[in-house]
Amino acid sequence: MIQSKRFSSFSHLDTDGKVQMVDVSQKVQTERLAKASAWIRLLPSTMRAIKSNSISKGDIFSAAKIAGILAAKKVSELIPLAHPIGITHCDLSFQILSGKDSGIKIFSTVKTKSETGVEMEALTAVSIAALTLYDMVKAVDRAAVIARIQLEEKSGGKSGHYKRN
Repeated sequence: MIQSKRFSSFSHLDTDGKVQMVDVSQKVQTERLAKASAWIRLLPSTMRAIKSNSISKGDIFSAAKIAGILAAKKVSELIPLAHPIGITHCDLSFQILSGKDSGIKIFSTVKTKSETGVEMEALTAVSIAALTLYDMVKAVDRAAVIARIQLEEKSGGKSGHYKRN
């Protein structure tokens, strides 16, 4: 009985604390949206190379955007208890940062009409986009750091709207 109370607030755990895929068959399909972001810190010299389009692997933003979209569509194959979801929209954008936070901020927006949300899809999109950017610049910037992967906003479903301050 103690274990039942201990684990009951985690939807991916049964009353005995064992993992389970959440049953969403009784949930209503609603429009859902999730936005996420990530940041890759880069040296100023790397940022100059990016701005002058002189990274030897080519257009880093197109590669990262495509990788992020593909990753969002594969979440149920990567995250063990995630449901396959029909994504109705996925987009990524990039913001060049200078100064002490020199680097690139990555943003994703994912939408669906489903029984479950797309937070994991949005987070996976920015994560893989960041890894792709890292791969594209690693020859010139071994000090690159991926950080601040976070959910920015979600809406739809029973839990309502969330927006990071």
